Amino acid sequence: MRLLVLNVFRFSLNLCKIRIMNYKLELNTQKPGSKIVFNTIVFDWFKINIVERYMGRMEANPKLCEVLFKVRTLDDDIIKRKDGHLRIRIKGEDFEEYQKLSKVLNSYDYRNKLLNRKDADQEYVHFILRLVIANYELN
Repeated sequence: MRLLVLNVFRFSLNLCKIRIMNYKLELNTQKPGSKIVFNTIVFDWFKINIVERYMGRMEANPKLCEVLFKVRTLDDDIIKRKDGHLRIRIKGEDFEEYQKLSKVLNSYDYRNKLLNRKDADQEYVHFILRLVIANYELN
């Protein structure tokens, strides 16, 4: 129990440090009609490349089927995970959470500024950062 509390405390301290970092969210950089969507979160010292793969027609009602991400330096060098692999596949409960966040960012309300875009962006970025902190050793 004590170890869990220490890990949660350490995790929240890391998140607090990262919250004050500046970031730029680049959404939906893709070719027209492509079933692959590229999103990027650029921080002061690194960037996160997110790849979304969809099934079905992109014009009608596409279905998100897979999400991958990798962390790179600003010079495009790939940073390896703690276990030596290069990328993360989001699955399970995290995938369901990602779908909800992605749906908000692709919504009519978000595009037309009918909701607080800053809050939606921060929720998305904090979710991805939580996965990065859990899987990467960032020095």
